[in-house]
Amino acid sequence: MRRGRRSGLYTLVAVHSTRRGPSLGGCRMWAYGDTRLAVRDVLRLSRAMTFKAAVADLPLGGGKGAIMVPQGVRLTPGQRRSALLDFGDLVDSLDGRYVTAEDVGTSSRDMGVIAERTAHVAGLARSRGGSGDPSPFTALGVEVSIRASCERAFSDRSLRNRSICVLGLGHVGSRVAKRCSRAGARLIVADVDESRKVLARQLGATWVAPDRAWSAKVDVLAPCALGGLLDDDTVPRLRCRVIAGAANNQLADETIAERLQERGILWAPDFVANAGGLINISEELGGYDAAVARRRVGAIAATLTEIFDRSDTTGQTPLAAALDLASRRLADA
Repeated sequence: MRRGRRSGLYTLVAVHSTRRGPSLGGCRMWAYGDTRLAVRDVLRLSRAMTFKAAVADLPLGGGKGAIMVPQGVRLTPGQRRSALLDFGDLVDSLDGRYVTAEDVGTSSRDMGVIAERTAHVAGLARSRGGSGDPSPFTALGVEVSIRASCERAFSDRSLRNRSICVLGLGHVGSRVAKRCSRAGARLIVADVDESRKVLARQLGATWVAPDRAWSAKVDVLAPCALGGLLDDDTVPRLRCRVIAGAANNQLADETIAERLQERGILWAPDFVANAGGLINISEELGGYDAAVARRRVGAIAATLTEIFDRSDTTGQTPLAAALDLASRRLADA
């Protein structure tokens, strides 16, 4: 953790594991209430990235970065550039143990600025030899996960006439909604930004307030906003059969996986379902090929099937089964 010499903003990097390879994880630019919240966020997310990479069988470890923006402050272009350069210096000081990429609040263009200070950057624009925006691949992975979960829950992977609620229509969530719509799903959508109603109308989706979306009576709930939605208060009120979405850290704590299983709700572990972007970015490290990246993202279905099979056989929750798979791969590294 450092205070940037140009911007005066705090920048943070957490490295959870380098056992399978360099840690990789996005850089968030976010208005945290205080530094403790920022530290907690990067620590939790870096751990999740370790398991995400291991479950996807990637030669990577888990890390995460953050740039703390004061609450209520909108950075000028100059201030933003200074903060990104400061973060690049922090990344470079770790000598390749951490590779950064875009995340909430940053973009492939921002990665280009960070790359002025360090070579340890992935997710650069295609014009610079990178793979560009990873969100289409994250959305593809979520669709694959929804289909695999529906096949397990309903014995049918088709999404035609399947009712799906997409909570959060940001960079990834909007793409998930579009993919599900093209597949013939009946959509309910929600976002804190009411300008997203335009997209809802384009998709023929029903718009609901975010505080009502998680309790919608649907086949599938797809959380695609920030995490922590599923807790002891919300789980008893869920009216879905499947949960599979792009949001990180969907469970308030790991015991919530047991509450979901007790209620007969099939949860696709978030670090499995949302691994498409990481899988795509990992392809950059060995020479990027978009077709290969798409095939590897499609393999998320087989990974989930393996996890669900283990859960059915042992009585474990899908979370425990996924963590066991990640732990075995980490132990074998």
